Amino acid sequence: MAMPQNSTRENGFCFTQTLDFSHPSHPGDASRTFGAASGRDACGTSLSNGTASSSAPSPSDSCAEPLCSTTPGEEETQFEEGIKYVSAEGEELACGWGRFTPACLQLCNTSKGVLFFLCVASFLQGMTVNGFINTVITSIERRFDLRSYQSGLIASSYDIAACVCLTFVSYFGGNGHKPRWLGWGVLVMGLGSLLFALPHFTTGQYEAHSAAEVGVCGGNQSLPCSQAASSLSNYRFVFMLGQFLHGMGATPLYTLGVTYLDENVKTNYSPVYIAVFYTAAILGPAAGYLVGGMFLNIYTEIGREIDITPENTLWVGAWWIGFLGAGAASLLISIPILGYPQRLPGSQRYIVMRVSEAHQIKDGSHKKASDPDFGKTVKDLPRSVLLLLKNPTFIFLCLAGATEATLIAGMSTFGPKFLESQFSLSASEAATFFGYLVVPAGGGGTFLGGFLVNKFKLRCSGIIKLCLLCTVSSLLAIFVFFIHCPNMPMAGVTQMYDGSALPGGHLNLTAACNANCGCLQETYSPVCGSDGIMYYSACHAGCREVFENLRNGKKVYRECSCVNNTLLPGPGDAEAGKCTSSCVKRPLLLCFMFVVILFTFLSSIPALTATLRCVSDRQRSFALGIQWIVVRTLGGIPGPIAFGSMIDKSCLLWQDQCGEQGSCYVYQNSAMSRYTLIAGLVYKVLGTTFFIVACLLYKPPPLESSPGSSDASENGNSDLQEHKPSLPTEEDI
Repeated sequence: MAMPQNSTRENGFCFTQTLDFSHPSHPGDASRTFGAASGRDACGTSLSNGTASSSAPSPSDSCAEPLCSTTPGEEETQFEEGIKYVSAEGEELACGWGRFTPACLQLCNTSKGVLFFLCVASFLQGMTVNGFINTVITSIERRFDLRSYQSGLIASSYDIAACVCLTFVSYFGGNGHKPRWLGWGVLVMGLGSLLFALPHFTTGQYEAHSAAEVGVCGGNQSLPCSQAASSLSNYRFVFMLGQFLHGMGATPLYTLGVTYLDENVKTNYSPVYIAVFYTAAILGPAAGYLVGGMFLNIYTEIGREIDITPENTLWVGAWWIGFLGAGAASLLISIPILGYPQRLPGSQRYIVMRVSEAHQIKDGSHKKASDPDFGKTVKDLPRSVLLLLKNPTFIFLCLAGATEATLIAGMSTFGPKFLESQFSLSASEAATFFGYLVVPAGGGGTFLGGFLVNKFKLRCSGIIKLCLLCTVSSLLAIFVFFIHCPNMPMAGVTQMYDGSALPGGHLNLTAACNANCGCLQETYSPVCGSDGIMYYSACHAGCREVFENLRNGKKVYRECSCVNNTLLPGPGDAEAGKCTSSCVKRPLLLCFMFVVILFTFLSSIPALTATLRCVSDRQRSFALGIQWIVVRTLGGIPGPIAFGSMIDKSCLLWQDQCGEQGSCYVYQNSAMSRYTLIAGLVYKVLGTTFFIVACLLYKPPPLESSPGSSDASENGNSDLQEHKPSLPTEEDI
């Protein structure tokens, strides 16, 4: 049988010769005959002794037009005889597990099917690691007596694990069976989520001592130190191990998953597919903030009656529920991912059509990566690293990514805490608020970045310029942190009980109005007085009676000697919980925070696409692995730790556990905004500088010498020549 010949068309290659489906006389001939028809593959059928057995045809690749236009008669002949396509190397491309490859599974054996399952996996990863963990960080600090830098270390454990695994996974997984690496990774990630929830079931019940339990002014104020002091902070090592498993499991997802999508779709549509994949990863944290905020409204000890509300700072919500659900879902989604073949049917055509945009190294060493045998053994690992180090565009794109990752990691971890302090919100309200910001800004920016690259047919240099524009825009918007919401006045913490300034900034929770109450500093349960001032507890407000408000279920305290009654002479009243902030700067602050998040995520997909294009095809998985190492080492790991340390410096009121310092109760809003502004300016200026240098040093290959240049006029180089709208049609996608 003659080999099919190709002719270039707008949407791909098309066989111009008719395929001969006559039965070969020997099984060996069958292998050679059908091996030639490797341009398109159908899964789910098999050949036995030269005879085709009937089975349901599998779908063709859904990202481009079919390889050949057959007449109705020809198509019927193919399906009736149940011909099975395999790769040129005799590679099995059916979707299934081992020999179990039912025909119904082949409906998912397309790029859209892979995209769906990878999106679900990235959604779960984002919801767990960047959503639930960041949402419950305050509750975990309170439940297990952690400081902010310790919770920052928990968040950074994810990136530490990724750095340890990235080189191994990206190098060997890039040349191996990518779906299997991806499936096992998602499974490990699910185990990490289950482990993260384990401390809830291995510790005793959480005891929240409200002011009513311990007693109002003049009541019994006994609270033994043995109850306050504990070794619960040691559970941080369990959380770190869970995060370590999260990092190990997610390592293949954003290296091998991206390259697997890129290899199996048309070059022009690759940014759109990757943008959809990353949009799911962005929507995951947003869902985590919203769902996690709902769970925090449920008391951590489900079924137990408690007399405090979520507004009380001693409240700990059911932080562990989300991790159980996400862990179980990850275990389930890993099963279909493990069933995908090493290469999707019809993907070979895109490798032939791809035009190289790799940076040209002066000594020509970049040509070594074109060798088909390069990168398959361990001895090629140092040469692969050296080739990437010689690529200045790649290096500076990595550094730019690290600066962006520092801000993203820091703000995603402590963003809810920032809103909680600035606007005097509860932990659940702050998490929900932050979710409303991240959904449209983060998710929309991620998808829009990939859309713009596809819409304007940007080449590598144009993509880097787009990243530069986005970074400069977010740099200008970050100056919004010059403004901040003032702290709600708190007696003994931000001001004296008589309203005067604290001498030397030192705390003084005792005044003449509560001197005889015998209040304990271990009992922090803030109340809002009718005079608009917050008090450390009802006891510190001098309250002697307690009632329950039937309208909202909150406790109301009467006869509070420290609270000035603005209407009638005599003691005032107080209500449990923080005072509501009426900051007039809130809309402006939220608006510009939205802009910062939008433009930060807008550059993420273009930067990723530029990284894939500035290196040779055989080094893409490994290049993404090295980039993630740089990004995590310089950005993801120090980001939460640095932000946590800065936030600790802005603390006004620390938890006191019989002389031991615990978590922070009250932060100084002006200091928190000032530290955020300094960090934002430093990293955004560095990011802008790195993108400028990457753009200036990029050296594209000459078009006439690019691989596949004969087909470039309508396939690869259409990035520069086509000006019509390029959104993929339903038939293309």
